[in-house]
Amino acid sequence: MSEDIGVTRFREYLRVNTEQPKPDYVACRDFLFKYADELGIQRRAVETAPGTFFVIMTIPGSRPELPAIMLYSHTDVVPTFREFWTHDPYSAFKDEQGNIFARGAQDMKCVGVQYMEALRNWFAKGVKQWTRTIHIVWGPDEEIGHINGMKGFAVTEEFKKLNIDFALDEGIATEDDVYKIFYAERIPWWVKVTLPGNPGHGSKFIEQTAVEKLHKLIASVDEFRNEQKALLAGNPELTVGDVTTSNVTIINGGVQVNVVPEKFEAYIDIRVTPLQDLDVVRARVDQWAKEAGEGVTYEFMQSTNPADKSTVDFKTFSNFKLISPSTREDPFWAAIDDGLKQEGCKYKKEIFIGATDSRFVRAQGIRAIGFSPIINTPSLLHDHNEFLNEKTFLRGVQIYETLINNLANVN
Repeated sequence: MSEDIGVTRFREYLRVNTEQPKPDYVACRDFLFKYADELGIQRRAVETAPGTFFVIMTIPGSRPELPAIMLYSHTDVVPTFREFWTHDPYSAFKDEQGNIFARGAQDMKCVGVQYMEALRNWFAKGVKQWTRTIHIVWGPDEEIGHINGMKGFAVTEEFKKLNIDFALDEGIATEDDVYKIFYAERIPWWVKVTLPGNPGHGSKFIEQTAVEKLHKLIASVDEFRNEQKALLAGNPELTVGDVTTSNVTIINGGVQVNVVPEKFEAYIDIRVTPLQDLDVVRARVDQWAKEAGEGVTYEFMQSTNPADKSTVDFKTFSNFKLISPSTREDPFWAAIDDGLKQEGCKYKKEIFIGATDSRFVRAQGIRAIGFSPIINTPSLLHDHNEFLNEKTFLRGVQIYETLINNLANVN
């Protein structure tokens, strides 16, 4: 039996090496242009840096005055350690069970091809236009900080001209039969703390050292971490996305064994749930620095929202630019809910524990939902031997057929 054309295109796309830090975006653009031409979809590229592209495909709606929907996926993938793979991660090897092994099989080249194959199926039925315009957008640099990707692109006039009202983006695989849908995601606050102290000879009892301040900082972070962990453990209705995690990840300092260092630098990875008041969390970080000792300062290395509280009301920012509607009062959510029911899918809505390009889309006041139609599959994004079974892939195409039709026909 010949391979389904969608599976073939999926494997071809997986063979285009877009591994960071040197993805071949030119080859990726050329593949996607050919794919769009095959289906008769308008396409163009927007270069955001030399050799770095957004590919935008457009199906005009019957009511172009209505805001559009965006079917989004990122084209880059994380590095591979080939010695740990059973097959070449860019060969898209398919075993006898139909498991396709490749970097990007789950994160997230599958989703982009599933959009396209869902559209192919509608075209085959004679449906080539919907009420709303559909933009299929393929973005770069999601895996390395988004600077030349959606973070920068979302604030451009080029993006605003797309006139998007709703976006679909990536989710995550689940090992059971319940799909996960993400209506928000935690906010990454990467904080660098500088802790100065009195230096001196390692044989002395020196007061107010950098290491004393470091001890206090770590104790404060651990206290907050344990509070949030207890909150999660004490309520079975909560998921990790409903609480804030904080971890000290890097500590730098010291010159040699017999010298008390004059400074330490500590880096903290905080993932703030949008269910919390951002003012309160920011005040907690202020408290950590103050209680650590005199002269301790901190700065944000990364945050979705501006770090300078004087320029932004954190609470207001949280209220309307971090959480997408997820009740049936919202017509787009109702379209998703109806579609999943039509397809007989069980699902659970959650806050995504990591970070995706959706946060930059939501920051522009656009609804965004994360969803990858992958169940009964180990979650292997960024892991060795990442794979997706062809049956799961094809089932996802069927689900997207229904979702896209429902979403693009919202009046």
